[in-house]
Amino acid sequence: MIGSIIDDLKREFSTGTVLHRIIIINVLVFVAINVVKFVLRIKGAGELDPLYYEILHFFTISSDLIHNLKHPWSLLTSMFLHEGFWHLLWNMLFLYWFGRIVADLVGTAKILPLYLLGGLAGAVFFWFSAVVLDYGGGQEVFALGASAGVMAVVVASGMIAPDYNLRLLLIGDVKLKYVVAVLVFLDLVGIANYDNTGGHFAHIGGAVLGWLFVRQLQQGNDWSITINHMLTRIKHFFDREPQPVHRRKRETTMVVKRFYQKEESSSAEVPHQDRLDAILDKISKSGYDSLTKDEISFLEDASKQK
Repeated sequence: MIGSIIDDLKREFSTGTVLHRIIIINVLVFVAINVVKFVLRIKGAGELDPLYYEILHFFTISSDLIHNLKHPWSLLTSMFLHEGFWHLLWNMLFLYWFGRIVADLVGTAKILPLYLLGGLAGAVFFWFSAVVLDYGGGQEVFALGASAGVMAVVVASGMIAPDYNLRLLLIGDVKLKYVVAVLVFLDLVGIANYDNTGGHFAHIGGAVLGWLFVRQLQQGNDWSITINHMLTRIKHFFDREPQPVHRRKRETTMVVKRFYQKEESSSAEVPHQDRLDAILDKISKSGYDSLTKDEISFLEDASKQK
């Protein structure tokens, strides 16, 4: 049975969308950390071995700057790490629901950079708020989870298609902009009530990044291209394969193979960029329903190319 599950995960990771891959990584990390927790609790005869927290904190960001400088990978690993089931479940559901809207309208190549940048912004907001407000009471506090990256995707979806209708259980159709506004407001309420203050500040950081990401996109500055180029270079470095000079320019525009199925080049976006920016700006001002059939068709074609 285990072998069959592993085969299914491998197949889904290799053939699924970037959203599926991010979700799979988060789930696998969740399983791994809880297996470690289970083993160490059994070892401690019901008491959790302190080693567990050493392992956990090895991968999480801290209010202590020295810890973060000694564990720079924690900026990345913390945004894929969850301890609690409900924390994981709601983050992954929100990522999938709102991520599909972003992917359908502006392309799947935007999802991973948006998620990563949101997570980094959340880490900065968490650390700064922890230092300034000292809600740890002088004690070192840690942050983990995908919430900041997910909030970046959530806010980006609301910026791209504010009048997109979502059907909510027991409520009915609600415009996306109101759902996003409520989610952001709940984080402000959490901060006001001093409830999981660091986590809510991280969410706000992700939300701000999502807003900035789409604003820049509407102005013709696609941050995802830079991030995807960087990820591609990292992949080539670890592949350790010689890259012919005449092919380097083309290859640096490819999306990371392990996360995307299709290639993307910045040159392919140039002829359509002005029209795409105009459509995104129209959606932001008047909503998705204001688009003509020709504009909707163009947007769908553009998302497939990305």
